[in-house]
Amino acid sequence: MPVDPQVEAFLEQGRGLPQLHEMALADGRAMLAGMNALAGAPEAVHEITDRTIPGPAGGIPVRVYRPSDATSLPMLVFIHGGGFTMGDLDSHDSLCRALANASGCVLVAVDYRLAPEHPFPAGIDDAYAAATWVHEHADDLGGDAIRIAIGGDSGGATFATTVCAMARDRGGPPLAFQFLINPGGMDYDYGRASVTENGAGYFITVDDLHWIEGQYFASPGDKERDWRAQPGLAPDVSGLPPAIVLTAEYDPVRDQGRAYVDRLQAAGVTVEHHEYPGVIHGWVNMLGVIDAGQKAFDDLAGALRMALSATAPP
Repeated sequence: MPVDPQVEAFLEQGRGLPQLHEMALADGRAMLAGMNALAGAPEAVHEITDRTIPGPAGGIPVRVYRPSDATSLPMLVFIHGGGFTMGDLDSHDSLCRALANASGCVLVAVDYRLAPEHPFPAGIDDAYAAATWVHEHADDLGGDAIRIAIGGDSGGATFATTVCAMARDRGGPPLAFQFLINPGGMDYDYGRASVTENGAGYFITVDDLHWIEGQYFASPGDKERDWRAQPGLAPDVSGLPPAIVLTAEYDPVRDQGRAYVDRLQAAGVTVEHHEYPGVIHGWVNMLGVIDAGQKAFDDLAGALRMALSATAPP
């Protein structure tokens, strides 16, 4: 379908401005931080706590959102997007507030180490450590250790599914569900139709994707030596938690998400896939200005409530 009129208005505002790959890294990080405002006014949450947890290379900042004072609530580990190079606890704060309230889950947002200062696999190692910590401290957080979902947007979604496979292979932590919002960096196949069709003029460009890859890996060969660099091509995706995957029609990484859905289904993993017409990468983070973002958000929150309900099948 044609580009959503609200999306077109957003794109028009950015025409003529530098693209991500043309910016200094500090400017790109500031741009992403400013996009938190597009998620709408920050909702009140029962309790929000910042803390630092142990990590493989020092402390990892996390932010805990508790939607109520109830105990044994389901839990979400949220890993923010930003091309592995941008984002923090503030850049996705409004989205996390809304998601904690709408899902009824204790949400733990993870401020993992960013490239290029900390290249692959530093961020993944932090995400895995955070998921392990959430499971071990579920009671202290008012959560249920057997009802933990992990997910995020863009690169954060890619980290989340990687952590699921690591948890399977390492015997834990037990993860019940994965939620993947426009996953990007699942592989580095620039020949996909979505890259050809949407690689220019739709917010994230193919040049941006190449730039992100160059920032993320200390050496180009790293992505061939470790499956975690391209989890969409992992040798085995069986035995992973059920998933919901959200993709966008005008997103250059759209087909990475589609391909991963196909792989999960072929391996017998239960997958709910929604592709939203007329929208671009990151649209769920813009639900304050793009109505289609609200529809996707509602679908996601509903899937999380169902998957993590006390009566949901294992």
